[in-house]
Amino acid sequence: MTRAVIQGLVLFLLPFVLFAVYLVSRRRNPLTWSHWSDQSLWLAIAGLGFVIVSLVATGLFAERQTGNYVPTHVENGQVVPGHFE
Repeated sequence: MTRAVIQGLVLFLLPFVLFAVYLVSRRRNPLTWSHWSDQSLWLAIAGLGFVIVSLVATGLFAERQTGNYVPTHVENGQVVPGHFE
């Protein structure tokens, strides 16, 4: 779960980082609010778009498990991890 949250956060922040790199390459101060004020809405929309596309792609192309799931259980004093049969 943590990996999914961090991955989504990184994808959301990617347009902001790229815009900051663009500002630095244009020799502008990326910490000045006037450079960000007009672009912040579009950067947030682009970030949300990246997150949505990644979620849809994961849903479409993720590996599917077939069969029945056997949860973690104890056999003869040994923990047997969950698995698909």
